[in-house]
Amino acid sequence: MTIHNSAPWLEAAFLGVLQGLTEFLPVSSSAHLRIAGALLPSGTDPGAAFTAITQIGTEAAVLLYFRRDIWRIALAWLTAVTKRPATLSPDARLGWLIILGTLPIAILGLAFKHQIEGGLRNLYITATMLIGFGLVLGLADRIGARRLPLETLGWRHGVLLGFAQALALIPGVSRSGGTISAALLLGYTREAAARYSFLLAIPAVLASGVFELLDSYDKPNPIGGGPTLLATVLAFGVGYAVIVGFLRLLRSRSFLPFVLYRIAAGTAVLLLLANGMIAAR
Repeated sequence: MTIHNSAPWLEAAFLGVLQGLTEFLPVSSSAHLRIAGALLPSGTDPGAAFTAITQIGTEAAVLLYFRRDIWRIALAWLTAVTKRPATLSPDARLGWLIILGTLPIAILGLAFKHQIEGGLRNLYITATMLIGFGLVLGLADRIGARRLPLETLGWRHGVLLGFAQALALIPGVSRSGGTISAALLLGYTREAAARYSFLLAIPAVLASGVFELLDSYDKPNPIGGGPTLLATVLAFGVGYAVIVGFLRLLRSRSFLPFVLYRIAAGTAVLLLLANGMIAAR
């Protein structure tokens, strides 16, 4: 294999590892893939389809790590649907909230699909969102009460967190960052906010990945089918390790390192754009 032919595989491997590292951290994986694409030798934007497909790998890591929670919630939800008890258990309510919270991102994602895959991938927007929502995360972590466990999540908060997740349709916001920031502002603990952001993302990300996979089947792929598969597998392995480490970190640390990183990364991109070192589109 020549160096020329191996380049797409090497770039895809790098992007897959990057996806796994950033998907669950509040730093925006879509922003990192978009920025990395502009900085790699090929200068190719991986595209929204590549991002969505590799997210299937990271969501598979969520399914594996939270398998007991998912099974428990699914059984409670099915029991509630079939037997219709007078009062929903916390797990059954959580099942309904995940379904309800998925609707905003599903509806808005379909309604603004062309903008998400086009104009919103402008790096000026991405950099601005990295900085802006980094400040939002820092503020939420500082002023949030951080006392509510996930079991107390109710209908109103569930809907609000669903809309917070939908903000991640804009590269640079971060799916976990938007949900975690909103949960912290509503008074939930750091670990509860992170766990719910992971669970809430499962239906939306898997549906988006499968949709993009089917939609892009007969369309040109700037990365290539084989390299995309490699990136997805790597995203799964790295993503699982990140989930384990991130949840442990939140038991004793704040989100400040991620806030500072977002601001630094967004500022760096703006400087690169201002000096013509990378293109906005």
